[in-house]
Amino acid sequence: MYIYNNVGAMTALHMLGGTTRSRETAFNEVATGKSIGSASDNAALWAISQIMEADVSGFSALSDTLSLSEATVSVASVGAERATEILGEMKQLAVLGTGQNVNHAIIEEQMAHKTSQLNSIINSSQFNGVNLLRTDIDGTGATAMTVASSLDRPGGGGSPVLSNITVNSLDLEGSPSFNINGRTAITDSASAATALTEIEGFMQYAIDGAAALGASASRIADQNQFIGKLADVTRMSISKMTDANMEEAITRMMAMEVQHKLGIISLNIANSMPETLLKL
Repeated sequence: MYIYNNVGAMTALHMLGGTTRSRETAFNEVATGKSIGSASDNAALWAISQIMEADVSGFSALSDTLSLSEATVSVASVGAERATEILGEMKQLAVLGTGQNVNHAIIEEQMAHKTSQLNSIINSSQFNGVNLLRTDIDGTGATAMTVASSLDRPGGGGSPVLSNITVNSLDLEGSPSFNINGRTAITDSASAATALTEIEGFMQYAIDGAAALGASASRIADQNQFIGKLADVTRMSISKMTDANMEEAITRMMAMEVQHKLGIISLNIANSMPETLLKL
């Protein structure tokens, strides 16, 4: 008696192969936490997730840039605010100098000290090499700071477009509207009145500029907060698309493990059947 084909063993082996592949898939999901870890798992969703992960990396870089820029603008804003305070003190001195029975030389000496203090504030209000209170903010001749603020991706899978926020400098160094070093020296009541008018103009220029810097700092901070939330939402979306349901994956892996063991038993039984039949 001859047995040429063991159909039962062939069937058991085929079923065992399918069980083994399913078990490996479930095991991989549990090990990696991903139901879609490569293009072979789901090409469409994998491609979308890769684009979104690239966007998340871009958001992280944007947040770093916005944080640095916010600090730069905030330092300049503090300097501008302090400059307006000193100008207020200079205004008081100029008002005092309009009187007849005062020592104008002492007043002018105090004004000179205040002017020197203003120049010191202007020169020191820099962060990371950028000073928004100077004519040349970074040594390259720039008069404004450009801040990368967002990555705008058009529909249809187009390339992202970088949007910027422009922060103009408050030139307290060389602007004709703030010629503090060319102010009128106080020598008598008439020159004090002229100096008072000049300081009023300097003060208004500084106040307007400080307000603009404060508004820019606030805008950058708000944008940075939005970018952080956008990155969090994008990460959650990627997770929903690609992460495995761990409870389901573990349950499926355990079930596949049992089926695998039963498949091996079935294969062993099928392999022993011809020998048992030949003994009959």
